[in-house]
Amino acid sequence: MKKVLSVYLKPYYMRMLMGFVIKFIGTIMDLCLPWILAYMIDTVIPQGRKNSIYLWGFVMLVCSVLALTFNVIANRMASKVSRDTTETLRHDLFEKIMWLSNTRIDAFTKPSLISRLTTDTYNVNQMLGRVQRLGVRAPILVVGGILVTLTLDPALTLVLVSVMPVTVFVTYYFSKKSIPMYHALQRAMDKFVRLLREDISGIRVIKALSKTGYESERYDTLNKEVVTLEKKADITMAIVNPATNFFLNLGLVFVVIVGAYRVNCGSSEVGKILAFLTYFTIILNAMINISKMFVVVSKAVASANRIVEVIDVPEEMLPALCEKLTNETAFIRFSHVTFSYKESQEEPNLTDINFSLDKGETLGIIGATGSGKSTLAALLMHFYEANQGDIYIEGENIRAIPTGTLRKRFGVVFQNDTIFEDSIAENVRMGRTLSVNDIKEAVAYAKAKEFVEEAGRGYDNHINVRGANLSGGQKQRILIARALAAHPDILILDDSSSALDYKTDAALRYELATHFADTTKIIIAQRVSSIMHADHILVLEDGKMIGYGTHEMLLEQCEVYREIRDSQL
Repeated sequence: MKKVLSVYLKPYYMRMLMGFVIKFIGTIMDLCLPWILAYMIDTVIPQGRKNSIYLWGFVMLVCSVLALTFNVIANRMASKVSRDTTETLRHDLFEKIMWLSNTRIDAFTKPSLISRLTTDTYNVNQMLGRVQRLGVRAPILVVGGILVTLTLDPALTLVLVSVMPVTVFVTYYFSKKSIPMYHALQRAMDKFVRLLREDISGIRVIKALSKTGYESERYDTLNKEVVTLEKKADITMAIVNPATNFFLNLGLVFVVIVGAYRVNCGSSEVGKILAFLTYFTIILNAMINISKMFVVVSKAVASANRIVEVIDVPEEMLPALCEKLTNETAFIRFSHVTFSYKESQEEPNLTDINFSLDKGETLGIIGATGSGKSTLAALLMHFYEANQGDIYIEGENIRAIPTGTLRKRFGVVFQNDTIFEDSIAENVRMGRTLSVNDIKEAVAYAKAKEFVEEAGRGYDNHINVRGANLSGGQKQRILIARALAAHPDILILDDSSSALDYKTDAALRYELATHFADTTKIIIAQRVSSIMHADHILVLEDGKMIGYGTHEMLLEQCEVYREIRDSQL
């Protein structure tokens, strides 16, 4: 929370100060009204002078108009400050998430990051707006109300003030107790969002396997956990409001009793008692608003800490000083690379990977599920840091290459890649400076031209969320077109032809060989037919290289590769 207040609010300090001054003036105008009313009842009306009554009535009207105007202006300024601050905060959080390493993203989890970008930033926004609107007004009403009542009847003021410490203690104690509860609630919400995201994405699988009942039970369990934690936190904070009301109303009862006694004795006047009761009501409402504000602040403190936790993550994978291989002839080289997703590194996902590729060569990677094929591609693009060994591109260690510069050299299609809800052209362009001709060429190379141009609006045809209105093969061809459109130096196709028929797959390989001869290609596949014509084939098993060579060499030397070929062909 400290960073939000000291860094993100700093550009708006002057605007906030102006808003506080305007809010202060408006609140003082509100406080003047009961005092003027008491003066009119006790002093002006008994004199029977109509001009004085009209004059003070006009003064009350002016104070009312000023109070309304100044409070509205201050509230609008407060809303603008909270809006702009939250916009900047959300932008920085999103930008930081975009540059987080995959290791960090895995640690935070995607649902948690989504929750921080949405629910947590909303909580901070509500807090900033509420504090500016009520954080000034409510304390002024309390303190100002007490000071004004001292001028009316000090004895009654002491009765009122006597209950204040109790209400302050109750508000502080339960607000402090609720903050860790809201932390736990947000963590439960992360799990809830993750399950919801998985179920919505996989709804067809759930229906196909008749597992709607099972998923409903999982949803119900997490939903009950969220409800229970929210109920616990809300019940804790719910004590504040009625407790505040109870003690202040108890004070009001004593005020009425003492006030009646003093009027009866002639020590006070009716107008003062009426004004005092009005001030007491103002103070009561102000204390209630302060207690409500503490609820909002408690949630915001928990949310702000979660946001800052991500923003304060140290810069990762910054360019390092690495010695360049001056005599390197290979375009890509993996040198004794070992990597594990686990911090303990006891069970590496890749072990001692060694190979090299010349520019324009094609590497096919094959192996069982979980053998490390996609992990190898992720390391090459520097999504993860290798635990041991080095990876070079044109003799330069990828650790020394700025991340943005490195990844601009790649065209990639991942497993289960994403199609966005947009036109076909924009899904291929992806915000890059590509001409219409570049897009059309890429679509043609990916063997997608026929079905794209047959669509109602051609390249402007709209694609639904996650490509729901496309077949599996059509989606893969759009994704391949996206990877080819910028003519990358390195092309990675991770199981990108699994939904293509053999004829289309062969035609795609021909296009790659013809029009992308200078592009170094890494093709990860389950089918031998997709990689058998590659210059080199890497066979992985449990993260280890068990075969490397051409198709013919592996048939002679690698039993696992031969078994895969025999089972498929």
